[in-house]
Amino acid sequence: MFYLAENLKKYRIKKNLTQEELADLLGLTPQSISKWERAESYPDITLLPALANIFETSIDLLIGMDTIRAEQTRYNIHSKATDLQRAGDYAGAEKVYRDALLIYPNKPGMLLGLAGVLALQGKAEDAIAYIERGLPLSENEKQKATMRAVLCFLYLQCGNSKKANMLASELPHMRESREVIQPLVQSTLDDTDIHRHIRVLLLGEEETE
Repeated sequence: MFYLAENLKKYRIKKNLTQEELADLLGLTPQSISKWERAESYPDITLLPALANIFETSIDLLIGMDTIRAEQTRYNIHSKATDLQRAGDYAGAEKVYRDALLIYPNKPGMLLGLAGVLALQGKAEDAIAYIERGLPLSENEKQKATMRAVLCFLYLQCGNSKKANMLASELPHMRESREVIQPLVQSTLDDTDIHRHIRVLLLGEEETE
């Protein structure tokens, strides 16, 4: 049931209740509470009002609807920005991400999303700053691999071929791998070539004429 297992444990601890004490309040066994918190089983739906009452919260918060809605909101932001980028409206996409960062200032997806838009606009130094800020916060390995590959080209664009080559040599064996990226950063690329490679990495498509 969404985020119920982790929320049950979180709210129980917040109320300073043991599993045994919560079980007593509900007329159940401690083993039942333990199974709920390990997501091995779920409470009967008729128990949700009692649990919400004990924890002094709402059923929506208990089952994680706030988290679901927040995730859907962030997904919609990324979807809108991506559509704008693919249509060539980089300024519009940049505004979407900058507005989003007012609400989610430390979300790595928003930071790296804005970095990508800036990279596509040729604003290499600003893009580098946002990538370097967002990468340590991200737990998405695919996202990090893509943005590290983009970062190689941005370093190159800023004239730091040594840093670009060093980072490229540390990339994993993937599409954004050292086997693919390092030969590119070691070759002679102009800004048009760099922009094309960044676009392929970020949007998964070639630059259209």
